[in-house]
Amino acid sequence: MKLILCDRPLQIPGADRPGITCIDLSALKIANCVGCFGCWTKTPGKCVIRDDAVRVYPLIAQSDRVLYISKVKYGGYDTPMKTMLERAIPVQQAFIRLLHGETHHVQRNVVPKQAVIIGYGQTSPQEQEIFRKLVARNANNMNFTSFRVVFAGEDELEEVAGREVRAWKM
Repeated sequence: MKLILCDRPLQIPGADRPGITCIDLSALKIANCVGCFGCWTKTPGKCVIRDDAVRVYPLIAQSDRVLYISKVKYGGYDTPMKTMLERAIPVQQAFIRLLHGETHHVQRNVVPKQAVIIGYGQTSPQEQEIFRKLVARNANNMNFTSFRVVFAGEDELEEVAGREVRAWKM
């Protein structure tokens, strides 16, 4: 399965092909994670907050290819993407494993995935470097086997995203 998560409505060429799911996070009701750890203790693998996030994080876990499209704010994901990624914690377990000499959570049936992250907006070289480092640090917890970070202006965003989608072999 291939998944596109974007933080605003986009018309991405090729995103309507079978096997691709495109989700506009700005159109969903997704509350902030409250850090209750209920997804690990009370309802393992399921968030206790019943909103649209519970339909999205299983798709993240099942996808072998992901394309995240987010405005870059202060070197990080903008609010819709950051909120969704934080709410995806049920795809991990409370248990810890060693990975490349670091501690990381054990994944809960998460398909290894190839990822492309498109950051857009007016970003300085320093913000871009911070964003690249953030994605690299998150990659181990998101079960990325490979990833690339691409930057685009808002005026070329749909074209750049379309190029990435067309590169997916179906």
